[in-house]
Amino acid sequence: MPVVPELPPVSYLASDFDASFMASLHEYGFAAVVDHPLDGERISRIYRDWLTFFGTDAVAEFEMDPERQDGYFSLSQAESAKGYVERDHKEYFQFYPWGRCPEALQSDLAEHFDAAVQLGAELLTCIARSLPADITSGLSEPLRDMIHDSEQSMLRVLHYPPVSAGQSVLRAAPHEDINLLTLLPEADGPGLELRLRNGEWVSVPHKPGQLIVNIGDMLQEATGGYLPSTTHRVAASDAATLSTSRMSLPLFLHPRPEVVLSSRYTARQYLSQRLDELGVT
Repeated sequence: MPVVPELPPVSYLASDFDASFMASLHEYGFAAVVDHPLDGERISRIYRDWLTFFGTDAVAEFEMDPERQDGYFSLSQAESAKGYVERDHKEYFQFYPWGRCPEALQSDLAEHFDAAVQLGAELLTCIARSLPADITSGLSEPLRDMIHDSEQSMLRVLHYPPVSAGQSVLRAAPHEDINLLTLLPEADGPGLELRLRNGEWVSVPHKPGQLIVNIGDMLQEATGGYLPSTTHRVAASDAATLSTSRMSLPLFLHPRPEVVLSSRYTARQYLSQRLDELGVT
């Protein structure tokens, strides 16, 4: 599996950040941001503490709410990617500031959520500054405003359990994200792959301190396809990788339900359609 040579680190502190960030998103739907303000020690602590939590019986107290979609999703409750029957091989906790969370784990998670949403708003502003005028004029409101006071933005603590030798599973089948923008700090192991426009699958470099940012379907819809929502997956190229747990912490930035994405969809309509396709409603 080749590494993407054209997805270089983009420094958040560089004077040309806007241009470099936007160029990567426009070409790949992904950007690798370094020198960002998210707290790496807190992220590592979240991985450690939640990996322990997933191994306890306490997860049953937070079983996911089918209506609110918050809480713990077991392996048997994990989503299936669009077009796939088999569920992804993962367990996860969906955190909303208004939702449930183990008290001992809430502080770090809430602080990371707030910091990541703030950074996401700044990244949406960077994107807006670089959009062509004809696309900007077609937006129902500024991109940053779309997430203001949104209760739909969600942090997911993801655990991909070890896979037994000879077992054939998809940790996360090929999919596109539903939301506007996803912020994924460095996972604790490799596995993220994206599909180029020519259909080739390539591995996204796994580097310390790196923040992967990718476009979601809602932003693709709002920009008329100018920013592509790129298909990606979590896979493993060798048995050693599959035999190890993997933790990740994506933040999914969602607009308020009433936001008009395009002449075809509001955010509420788009989310409802996609959740139906994923079999989680």
